[in-house]
Amino acid sequence: QVQLVESGGGLVQAGGSLRLSCAASGRTFSMYATGWFRQAPGKEREFVVAISRGGGITSYADSVKGRFTISRDNAKNTVYLQMNSLSPEDTAIYYCAAHATSYSGSSRADEYEYWGQGTQVTVSA
Repeated sequence: QVQLVESGGGLVQAGGSLRLSCAASGRTFSMYATGWFRQAPGKEREFVVAISRGGGITSYADSVKGRFTISRDNAKNTVYLQMNSLSPEDTAIYYCAAHATSYSGSSRADEYEYWGQGTQVTVSA
C-alpha cells in the first residue's frame, strides 16, 4: 500500500505557472505508475497526465499538451507536475494517483488503486 500527499496548489493569474508535487510513502514508489487527474466544480474527474514507473513513458491529455510536464524522482518518492500557461479552464482540484498493475499507467481513473487528498488550483482571469 502507498500513501500519497499532493502539494503546491494555489491561486495564480492566467498565464502563470505552478508546480505540483505528489509525495509517496509506504511501499516502494517506483513500483507504481502515477497519474494526475483533476476535477472542476460540477464536472467529472478527468485525466491530465500519467507517467510510467521508471519515468520514461508519459501520456498527456490533449488539453494540457505543450503546457504541462510530468516528471518523477523515485529516489525522493515524488512525482511533479509543472504547469505553465495556465488558464481559468485549468481551475480544479488536482489529484495524484498510483497504479499498481500497469507499467505506464492509464487515463482511466477507475484503474488507479491509491489516491491523494487533492490540492486546489485556481487560475484567475
